[in-house]
Amino acid sequence: MISASARVHASAIVEDGAVIGDDVSIGPFCHIGPSVRIGPDVEILSHVAIAGHTSIGARCRIFPNAALGFEPQNIAYRGEETRLEIGEGCIIREGVTMHPGMPNAGGVTTIGRNSLFLAYSHVAHDCHVGDNVILSNNVMLAGHVTVGDRVIMGGGAAVHQFTRVGHHAFIGGLSAVSYDVIPFGMLNGNPGILGGLNVIGMQRTGMDKSAIHEVRRAFKHIFNGPESIRKNAAAARALFADNATVIDIVDFIEAESERALSSPARGHR
Repeated sequence: MISASARVHASAIVEDGAVIGDDVSIGPFCHIGPSVRIGPDVEILSHVAIAGHTSIGARCRIFPNAALGFEPQNIAYRGEETRLEIGEGCIIREGVTMHPGMPNAGGVTTIGRNSLFLAYSHVAHDCHVGDNVILSNNVMLAGHVTVGDRVIMGGGAAVHQFTRVGHHAFIGGLSAVSYDVIPFGMLNGNPGILGGLNVIGMQRTGMDKSAIHEVRRAFKHIFNGPESIRKNAAAARALFADNATVIDIVDFIEAESERALSSPARGHR
């Protein structure tokens, strides 16, 4: 079903069954599959291909040669019905690829609201990307990666499968992210090293100086303290009980994960 207010270029193909919302613009030589759902006010420029059970939220902009919703790059995929869900307000630049989930892992890849995906960035099957995320050019997310809100990744960064990247983390360009990165963490290098905290990100959230200083003290206690990281983190929970950001970081460290934890000394449990 194509809304009467949608604008579809004569050279574009919209297959029967696709749902195209109000005021959507589909440019030349695009191909929209039969199970695609596109929300209102979406702009699809040209030469974009959208397949599978893909839904796109309102007000997204999708640039040429993006390929969204095609089958996962996984040799175990057998054509099952899985999904890709993209939130409203996202900008998806040239050549971006995003794949749906695998049936044995929940079957859905999710993209939050108002995120920016620069040219040729890649989101693999079963990833879960939060709101207001920026993936710079050529960033690669392997399968099952979780990215929190307001994460920024520099160009060419690569994230290992099953890795968690906490909210407000900053990943430097060309970094290899093999281990989980704490909220507000700053990671650089190959292999990636947790170099400190994203203080600018804390300031942007409105955190005052005293709270930021507490988080920095907690960081030193957790990663340079007398015990293992997990034991130091448990102690930090008591020492900094009134600081919500510290508690958030400790919760992240203590959560179950498939990967080790990034630290100033590479990965640790």
